[in-house]
Amino acid sequence: MTALSFEVTGARVDRYAASPAILLRVAVSEASGAKIDAILLRAQLRLEVARRRYLPQESALLTELFGEPARYGETLRPMLWTHASALLPSFEHQAEFDLSVPCSYDFEVAANKYLASLQDGVIPVNLLFSGTVLVEGSAGVSAELVPWSCEASYPLAVSVWREAMDAFFPNAAWIRVSRDVFDELRRFKIATGLPTWEAAFERLCELARARR
Repeated sequence: MTALSFEVTGARVDRYAASPAILLRVAVSEASGAKIDAILLRAQLRLEVARRRYLPQESALLTELFGEPARYGETLRPMLWTHASALLPSFEHQAEFDLSVPCSYDFEVAANKYLASLQDGVIPVNLLFSGTVLVEGSAGVSAELVPWSCEASYPLAVSVWREAMDAFFPNAAWIRVSRDVFDELRRFKIATGLPTWEAAFERLCELARARR
């Protein structure tokens, strides 16, 4: 049986991806001496939201997810972020590889609401690994499963996530609305003579503040 362990050693923005992505640099070690022919690796990334403190302005944006800060003891629970996969080539003892983590601005997803609410500091991420290991032996290549006990933690800087998003959507965010709502917004924009969608949203916010 193989004896695998994983460690995340760094993170950077993938400048050549077709959509926002972060490359996690991962070191893998094999302690039994087996020759690894390949690993078809999968990773589930979870946000350990209880393992950091939140600024007042962050807490204000996180209310819809976790409620008021007084409830954090009950509401802060690990949250699924995303899944990633990689194909590792043959190695012995140890190797390093990049794990591409897709990022999204879909605000229908709780994890993306959470990430977009953070302003500074780090994002405590826990990676749970699974997959198939192809081991080269005297009788040929055999297959094993990556143990579910294989995991790694990494403090991902909020600035890296923001840099990944700004590389594709600089100073911008995306909101999905139904066609009926979009048509209503369009009629409002035309009726008020506003030149851009951003101006229309600003006017709506002004009207909402005035009513309060």
